[in-house]
Amino acid sequence: MNKKRILLIKRLAMSLVGLILISLSVAILKISAFGLDPFQTMMAGIDLTVQLSYGTLNVMVNAVLLIFGLIFNRKLVGIGTILNLAFLGYAVDFFMWLIKLLFPAPSLITRILLFSFDMVLLNIACSLYMTADMGVSTYDAIAITMAEKWHIMKFRNMRIVTDIVCVTLGCILYFISGVKPSGIFGIAGVGTILTAFCMGPCIDFFNRTLSKPLLYGRKNR
Repeated sequence: MNKKRILLIKRLAMSLVGLILISLSVAILKISAFGLDPFQTMMAGIDLTVQLSYGTLNVMVNAVLLIFGLIFNRKLVGIGTILNLAFLGYAVDFFMWLIKLLFPAPSLITRILLFSFDMVLLNIACSLYMTADMGVSTYDAIAITMAEKWHIMKFRNMRIVTDIVCVTLGCILYFISGVKPSGIFGIAGVGTILTAFCMGPCIDFFNRTLSKPLLYGRKNR
């Protein structure tokens, strides 16, 4: 087997493993109820206002965002994008069911431990998925396109803007719904702040120390 084929297999495996771990991470964030990442905050707000399973809702929202990517920046769309769209939401549903089975009524200490573990897991998962470079998520494609193709502002700033929009929309929908599943901090809280401002440096750290050495070998990273 030649090196290119081995590299492709590695990239596919890392993309799939990354997506599985991202799904588990989102489920843990939802169970721990200390705040979701910005995009999931918006998804949680939508989830409170419609009568659909999270998996089906995730497919529908990402399908709409996929149209944006296909129209304005098709090169960002790949097999990883399609797997994310079709697989992630239903995997989150499964992992939430499994975690609730293991922790039917998690105490505050259990929630804190789950949340702390998840802050590491989520960054590792995103690092694996992004390093595989098999297509970005439909949400990531928006900020990348606005920054690199439309030159509205630098990606870091553009991503902050899109994250703020997601958090704001999620909170508005939360209050409109009138549902109080675990308080507003169940969808927007310390977890939202940490993921919005700390994930970039953390993902970069795991890219250098884990994902790139895993993909290319330590000598060739």
